[in-house]
Amino acid sequence: MLYIALFFTVFWVAAALYLLINSSRIKYLNNVAVAKPAPNVPLAVIIAVRNEERDLPQALESMCNLQYSQYRLVVINDRSTDRTADILARFKKQYAHLTVIHIQELPAGWLGKNHALYKGYENTEEEWMLFTDADIRYAPETLNKAMQYCLDHQLDHLTVLPDVKSRSAFFNSIMDTFKIMLTVKLRPWAARNPKTKAYFGVGAFNLVKRSAYEIAGTHKRIALRPDDDLKLGECIKFSGLRQDVVYGDQLLSLEWYTSVKEFINGLMKNTFSTVNYNFPKVVFFCMATLFCFVIPLPLLFIAGGATERYLALVMLLFQILLFVFTRGMRGIWWYALMMPVAGSIMVYIMWVSAVRTLLQGGIYWRDSFYSLTELKKNVRY
Repeated sequence: MLYIALFFTVFWVAAALYLLINSSRIKYLNNVAVAKPAPNVPLAVIIAVRNEERDLPQALESMCNLQYSQYRLVVINDRSTDRTADILARFKKQYAHLTVIHIQELPAGWLGKNHALYKGYENTEEEWMLFTDADIRYAPETLNKAMQYCLDHQLDHLTVLPDVKSRSAFFNSIMDTFKIMLTVKLRPWAARNPKTKAYFGVGAFNLVKRSAYEIAGTHKRIALRPDDDLKLGECIKFSGLRQDVVYGDQLLSLEWYTSVKEFINGLMKNTFSTVNYNFPKVVFFCMATLFCFVIPLPLLFIAGGATERYLALVMLLFQILLFVFTRGMRGIWWYALMMPVAGSIMVYIMWVSAVRTLLQGGIYWRDSFYSLTELKKNVRY
């Protein structure tokens, strides 16, 4: 047991230092100084919406009042059946720079959101495009800072990580462990390095040059990917184009889910796709999550002696430091105590997502069924 305790402790000390050091390499968009005059490169903000009546009004209000001098807002209403169309009609009367496109039918071979975003691209000519979600709230200066950062660093693609908020403290604690897992897997600080395989993308904010989007294959290349935002970043990176990731704290925010139940149901749909529907990878990731996040602390505190519990306290201390001082986290110390619970939830999501997809032979997405054979046709690197 002592050797197990030593291994877990060394692992978490190293992991905490690794993440603390590397997360500090990711910059804050809010610290970008905007030149005078501010950037005026033509830009289209493209949003796909479907039954978004709960979040759309506040998000759209913030997007319609951005300070950027040359931008157009293009909203694609993808077969909504709630009050979304009425909300869009009301905003259209108020804001001349808002264009609304209604989609009545979904062509074969497409997921709805991917098709809607591609339609947004087809209906714009601007040099830059921002693909964003319908529940994101923007500070007025966000686009100016983002475009300034792209111009300063000669980027083709910029991902801005939003401040994800929830009214549930329990969900927030789960979310921060999820962030750690995602950060370890994707290494966002390395996305800017052309020599690495690291890439990134989020639905909240994918700002991409039109020429880069076309070189990467557009959304046609990822037409059936539930994880389209991440895969867009992958296509751009592996096309030899320049990308980077920054934190959007104070500029970009959303309430992703209101509860852990919503979080589980939301991720259940697309988690299997993140490993390209490879079941052995699911088994590996589930085992790794159990071994690294779920087992260590309970095992050492319950089954260990005095020395093992002392080492467990050292391990817990470094986990607390990770939650408190890592960029992009909320800095709440007790979230570290929830790590075994969060890890168990992620194992459940990964496992059930994979098994359900295999048993069904595909996934249900927005009231449509897509076979596993069809889903596997899209690009993989």
